[in-house]
Amino acid sequence: MIVGFIGSGNMAAAMARGWAGAEADAPTQMLFTDSGSGRATALAAEVGGEAVETNEELVERSDFVVLAVKPAALDGVAASLPTPRAVLSLLGATPLSVLASHFPESTVIRLMPNLAVEVRTGVICMADPEGADQEIVAESHTLLGSIATVYELPDEQMDVATAVMGCSPAYFAVVAAALGQEGASGGLEPDVAIRMVGESMAGTAELLRKRTPFEIETAVASPGGSTEAGLEALAAAGGAEAFRRAYEASIARMRGA
Repeated sequence: MIVGFIGSGNMAAAMARGWAGAEADAPTQMLFTDSGSGRATALAAEVGGEAVETNEELVERSDFVVLAVKPAALDGVAASLPTPRAVLSLLGATPLSVLASHFPESTVIRLMPNLAVEVRTGVICMADPEGADQEIVAESHTLLGSIATVYELPDEQMDVATAVMGCSPAYFAVVAAALGQEGASGGLEPDVAIRMVGESMAGTAELLRKRTPFEIETAVASPGGSTEAGLEALAAAGGAEAFRRAYEASIARMRGA
């Protein structure tokens, strides 16, 4: 199976790196284009793919086309293409109805991955239109499942999913940076502090498969202990409220508010 990337930016690169390291169900070949930045050539060299000269050539050679351009570029890019067999769109805040109007004869699937697809532990939300070719949908699910846990959602829920799981790695990175900096200030080696925080976050992610957030919080925070003091300080500083505001700001930006 050949996958072609129109656009070779950060999320396209994360998916390509994930597939390059996957042991099964990965593309047999990956093709790349860009708008002249040189990223396609660099990414192809990194993952063992091929940079091609034109989007038209890429579409003609690909079983799946990953559309990874800016939403504002959609009109111009789509107008110049032959009909792809299948389009996997990474365009933020761009609903299936808009995508289908640009690719009326293709199977179009809307995706929202998060950055952890690069290490094959990501989340990908996936929406496909009513009446989509189910063979292509199943192939897509298998392909994407090699780098992520895949959630099939209605199109109208994709913006919410983006704000919850697409943006959240950046928020977690802010938390990791803050705790890591405090650890370093307290005498830990900076790289050791960050690794400790990262492993703690990874372990908590595993716990969340079995326990609720409340159960984890109460299990760690003994009455009168240091964690309880930290939680009280977080509450006083508006910690949870800050994340709610981050979610609301992301949703507003996606919806043009």
